[in-house]
This record gives sequence, structure tokens and C-alpha cells, in this order.
Amino acid sequence: MACALAALLGMSSCSDFLEVEPQDKIILDKFWNERADVESVVASCYSSLQSSACIKRMMIWGEARSENMDAGNNMDKDVNLENIFKANINSTNAYTTWVDFYYVINTCNTVIKYAPQVAAKDPGYTDSELKATIAEVTALRALCYFYLIRTFRDVPYVTEPYLDDDQKMDLEATPFEDVLSNLIADLERVKNDAVHYYPKTQPLYQTGRITSTAINAMLCEMYLWQQNYQKCIDYADVVINDMKEQYEKNNKENNISNNNEDPELEGYPLIPTRYTSMLNTYGNDYNAIFGTGNSSESIFELTFMQDDNMPANGAVADFYGNLTNIMGFASPSSYVGTDVSQNQYKVFANKLDCRSYQAIMSMGTTNSICKYAWRMLRVEAIGTTAASAKVETMYGNPYPEKHVQANWIVYRLSDIMLLKAEALTQLMSDAASEEQTEADKDYCNKAFRLVTVINKRALCQYPRKDTLNPSNYTTKTDIENLVLNERRRELMFEGKRWYDLVRRARRDGKTDYLKSESCNKYSSNKQLVESKLTRMDAIYWPYNYDELKVNKNLHQNPAFGTGLNESYE
Repeated sequence: MACALAALLGMSSCSDFLEVEPQDKIILDKFWNERADVESVVASCYSSLQSSACIKRMMIWGEARSENMDAGNNMDKDVNLENIFKANINSTNAYTTWVDFYYVINTCNTVIKYAPQVAAKDPGYTDSELKATIAEVTALRALCYFYLIRTFRDVPYVTEPYLDDDQKMDLEATPFEDVLSNLIADLERVKNDAVHYYPKTQPLYQTGRITSTAINAMLCEMYLWQQNYQKCIDYADVVINDMKEQYEKNNKENNISNNNEDPELEGYPLIPTRYTSMLNTYGNDYNAIFGTGNSSESIFELTFMQDDNMPANGAVADFYGNLTNIMGFASPSSYVGTDVSQNQYKVFANKLDCRSYQAIMSMGTTNSICKYAWRMLRVEAIGTTAASAKVETMYGNPYPEKHVQANWIVYRLSDIMLLKAEALTQLMSDAASEEQTEADKDYCNKAFRLVTVINKRALCQYPRKDTLNPSNYTTKTDIENLVLNERRRELMFEGKRWYDLVRRARRDGKTDYLKSESCNKYSSNKQLVESKLTRMDAIYWPYNYDELKVNKNLHQNPAFGTGLNESYE
């Protein structure tokens, strides 16, 4: 963290031929005077999260070590990423740096410190607006820390801004559990202060900025990681009810009838995949969620304007593909796509699953990542047994070829539904199906129904037939595996899978499941990778070498030693 904080201090520690005032004096005397000052700094938190560096880490930390993703094209341009795909990670790898997340954290801490002083000066900055600001940046700070602890486990934790060189910067790492508890406490404290509905005049704010629904979604997932399963379920229900209320509100305001709702969605405000105006054509949900963006089932996403004069999502352009390079630096592994040697689907066993075509684009003997990189697509059913992707528009046309405007989704409704399903499985006992209590059966049935709704939404079939047989999922292990497999299908390439595996490993107290799943993509060096992942420490990432050099109180993850062959001392 020390490197990150040094970067934040900028010129204040350097001599220059210019007369540079101390940064703290500039901040206090010339900037924090009115509400607009606060708003501009809050906006900078979002723009920092939109940076290619941040989104690339959300992708790589959450996906690259899983069985979903493998090396794509032009790996000579990103050797660090190539080494991650080879499970050859050490502390000099560029993707072990966390400076960009600590930059956002420090900016949020600065707003929390100075916004109240602005409210005291600016009579137009009301108390409720101040509380909403504090709630917003508290949630953004919590989100950054949540990414960090899921990736590195124990991290330096600070809630005060760093403004000058006299402050202590070489902090010890705070244990995962303590950071998580603090994040939950922070969000519980501010959840009711956040904006619930933004005005219709700011339509992108409802999903492009933190709302109370977004905070509740974060609490839902954090409680799952804390293994407080009832709290996870409670907050999932709050989010689901919020989304239903918002859906009804939007329909009422826009005079939209609910007569055409898909009854198989069972009242959940999910977007149907079928186009009602085109026979046997699917992908309507993809085009709304990943194409147009800021959809009715989105909770929070980093928004990029559909304008070639505005910043683009460079992370997607580089890693997932663009009009110039249809395959980016990353690609789907053969395990999650078609196994060329056996011509058999491993993950998307049902060839009518629309998500297999929405996530992966077949390129003959290879596959590229379709999700996020393609702006629009159609999937057409072929009879009753198969489907075919009809991709239409890739980002970069008519805008500059590498100008990808895909929003990056942090939370959406189906994610929360499946988090709830996972929590329900953990309330079950380990009893055999014939020995289960009525409560066990109820938890199992509820989890199965949540999975079924999401699974059926994805089918290129109408009317749909049940493809999941409840008699196959009766024990705790059966239904738990079903939920995690459905999360893999639904959220593939959204930066979720590795974190799902880490959460499972923490719950199990061992890496067996994580190891067996993530190593499915390896062939020649599979045993070596499995050996590395036997240790619980190894499921986290090493601290960056430069951080260890400047922060003597930070001690390397023992699974990586120093991260180098030689000592850094």
C-alpha cells in the first residue's frame, strides 16, 4: 500500500523550480468550499474505477485463475497475463499491484473527512445530501476493500486520508475477517442514508451510481463470505423486492403493461431472452444487459457512454476483443467451450442454453470471448435440439475500432438470486436425502427453484421444458454444486468465478473443490498446478515485490515465499 499512497502524494514530496504549495493547504483553502467540489471528487472515484487498470484487475483477479479463461492472442504483449494462465505467479507480476484500488480508497477517505466541512460552509448542501454522499463513498471504499481481501486475503486497512509525508504509511496487513466485519458494519451504518431512486432526468445514475439497493447487494454477498447465511438471504430478499418495486415503478411511469411478462420467470423482473416479434430468435436479454447497458435488472455497473469522444472500456478491448482483434489477450478455455478433441460440451451440456452462445463465439477450432465484446447478437434455435449464434455488431463500429463502450457490471439481479440460493444450501444439514428434516427439504426446494428460473430464462426454447430434474439434486452437496455450476454458466467472464471457488474453499476449509474445478483447463502441467493449489495460502495472490520493499511491516503470503528466487532484503 505504501507505493499507492506515495503516488497519491504526487509533487508534495518533491522539490521543483515552481513554488508549489503543500497539498493539504491547497485542499483546505482553495477547494473544499461548496457542494460542487465534493461532487467532482466523488465523480473522480467512479472515473478511477472505470480505468483500464482497475477493470483489468476485476477481470483477472476474479476470472483468470479459474477454469473459464485461458490465453488468447498476442500474449507476447502481456507476458504477465501469460504467466497467470500458466499458474506461474510471483510478486513481480504487474497484476499483483493494488495502487489503483488504494487510490480510490484514499479519495473516498478524503471525501468522508472534508464533506462535512463543506456542508458547514455551503447552505445549499443539505444534511440529507451530505449523508447520501458519505453513504456513497463509504460503499465505494467498501467495494474496493472487498476486491482486495478476496484477492490477497489480509490487506492494510485504513479509513483516514493520506495527505502529507508525515503520516505513517507502512501499515501491517489487517486479517481478512476483521476487514470484512468492518466493511459490513460501515455499510449497515450508512445503508439507509443512500439514494434509493435517482430522478428520471438522470436515468443512468440509477445503475451507474451507488444506491441503497447496491449497498444491500454488497451486504448480501459480504454476509455470504462471512458465512452468516440467514443475513445473506435476508438482504437478497431486500434486493429482489427493491428490483421488483423499481420494475413496477418504471412500468407505471412509462405506461407499460405487464401482460407480456414471461410466466416462467415466476415474477422475478428478469429480462426474457426470447424476442416476441421474431420466431425462434433469442438473445434479447443479452442485448439489453450487455449491449444497451444499464438494464432493468442491473443493480450497479461502471458506465461508459456510447460516444466515441468519451472514455472507452480499454480492458474489454484488450482482453476480450475488439473489431481489430476479435480474440483478445484472453480466450475461453477448451473446457468451458467445445472440447475440440472430444467434440463434447463440458459446462454448457444443454446446446439450447443461450448463454453458451452469448459468452463464447466459435471460431472454427478456437473460441473467443463474446460477452462484453459484442454489442448485439441473436441466437436462433435450430429445431428442438440445438441453436446457432448470429452475431450482429461488435464494438468498434461505427466508432474507432478499439473504442469499446461496454459497461462493466458489478451486480445484477440473477447474481443476487444465486447468492441467495447458495446461502440456502448452507442452511441444510449433511443428512442423506431420506433422513432430511422438513426444513432441509424446504431450503433445497427454494434453492432449486431459484436456479431453475435462471436456467429456464436462458433456454432457446418456447414453451420451455424443464431441463433440471429435482430428483437429481436432493443432498446438500448436490444442490450446492448445482448452484455454483449455474453461477458459472450465468456469470461467465464477469469476474466472479475465481471468487466463487475461493469462497467455497474457505467454507470447506480445504482446496479440493477449487483444485478439481480450476485445474480442468490444464493438460500437460495439471499435476504441478494441483500441487501448488493444495495449500490454502495459494488460492490468494502474492503481495507485489515493490510493496514489500517499501513496507517492512508487510509479510509475503507464505505460499509464494518472497515471490522471487533471491531474497529482496
